[in-house]
Amino acid sequence: MWFGLTGRNASGKTTVVDWLVDNGYVATSCSDSIRAYLKAQGKEIHRENLIAGGRELRAAHGPAILAEMLRDSNSNVENLVIDSIRTPAEVEALRERPDFRLIEVQASREVRWSRLQSRARDGDPTDWETFVAQEEAELVAADESGQALDATAALADIIIINDDDSETLREALELLLRPAES
Repeated sequence: MWFGLTGRNASGKTTVVDWLVDNGYVATSCSDSIRAYLKAQGKEIHRENLIAGGRELRAAHGPAILAEMLRDSNSNVENLVIDSIRTPAEVEALRERPDFRLIEVQASREVRWSRLQSRARDGDPTDWETFVAQEEAELVAADESGQALDATAALADIIIINDDDSETLREALELLLRPAES
């Protein structure tokens, strides 16, 4: 089974990836393709450059390029989780595999802001106004090369609400991997 993850900043996508890895999945990210591109260009790897680099790659090679690169380079991996899916074209490229499912991880803006403050990652906004502005800029793409989190989330096969504690999230994830009852 292949799972793709989409969701807003600090919704808990990395926590879901980590849990799936602990349960036998191989992890990759659409951002890994961008990181390689930025490194080849001699650019720093931070949030703004990742967004710009993703736009550049999509503009040059089509809106699905990041997912196509990952799909093709991981074709022999049975259980894969792909983080940072941000466009409908990426979802469609991955849906060429019949075992692909898109998961949207949702959490309220206030919960995400609190998590962002706690994790204090480089490049994370340090004030509420910047946090909201960055989020709004990622929701709807101005063209095919931009991020479109709203349109991508609308394609989700599975939605996980992650406003509670890690135990509640773990319980939801265990249901995800539970074999279907006959």
